[in-house]
Amino acid sequence: MYAQMVKSTGKNVQALEDMPPEERAFQERIDRGEKIEPKDWMPDAYRKNLIRQIGQHAHSEIVGQLPEGNWITRAPTLERKANLLAKVQDEAGHGLYLYCAAETLGVSRDELFEMLHTGKMKYSSIFNYPTLTWADMGAVGWLVDGAAIMNQVPLQRTSYGPYARAMVRICKEESFHQRQGYHIMMTMANGSSEQKRMAQDALNRFWYPSLMMFGPSDKDSVHSAQSMAWKIKMNTNDELRQKFVDETVPQAEYLGLTVPDENLKWNEERGAYDFSEPDWEEFYNVVSGNGPCNVERLEARKKAWSDGEWVREAMLAHAEKKAMRKEAAE
Repeated sequence: MYAQMVKSTGKNVQALEDMPPEERAFQERIDRGEKIEPKDWMPDAYRKNLIRQIGQHAHSEIVGQLPEGNWITRAPTLERKANLLAKVQDEAGHGLYLYCAAETLGVSRDELFEMLHTGKMKYSSIFNYPTLTWADMGAVGWLVDGAAIMNQVPLQRTSYGPYARAMVRICKEESFHQRQGYHIMMTMANGSSEQKRMAQDALNRFWYPSLMMFGPSDKDSVHSAQSMAWKIKMNTNDELRQKFVDETVPQAEYLGLTVPDENLKWNEERGAYDFSEPDWEEFYNVVSGNGPCNVERLEARKKAWSDGEWVREAMLAHAEKKAMRKEAAE
């Protein structure tokens, strides 16, 4: 989800008997449910796919602070300000855990930021949409974090140990974020007619971008088979999207809000909702850098990196002096 366009660099999925001995032993460990740790042998393609997925996930957490941070000073109550501030701090922590996990694969944080700033690595398309009203904070928490949880809970079982362990705490905190967002929507849906209109408007604007978060339809996502064989990815895009719709529609009905989909209908035979596909042309347009806020988001990250250069230099200088003093004392 936070790695919507990560393409597998592995070959087509091979049968065990066709693999070289080392790769076969590696795949058998994964099939047994064992965790792969940083010092273990792994195929180069496995390492590269993990770097792409974890890196894009980390970037999404960091860029995801921007549309919410914009509302901290404008939240309607002191409690809402404190809650939103805590949430944004959590997202920064999630990015930190994930950058640390990526670093265990031999890539530096500087390299990851360079890939983000030059467009070689993406972040989730959802964060290129503007947050226009306070109700959007509810929609982001309820829908966006809800979609994130749908994808991230299975990742606690992913095959790479540092990534799986990072997801445990992240999922716990994301569950609070979702409940916080739903509470905002509930308050507004039960408020004045204008507040309910704002809640409905936020749902209208964030519904389809939230469905896009799971990535392209399975028929167009031809690179996920190897990632699933390696248990880097645990479910297909369409499986997760269907589960999200099935769980979210009843929540919208409880709020008295209407999901903006004329084709939405419960399918008794399938035991699931039929629903309209997102506009995939819009999705690819946003992922390609042409969304409403792509330029703004990336420029904000570049500025933060540039403005923080003196802090990084000071910390490195301090570490060098500390090491020199220790060496002199010995």
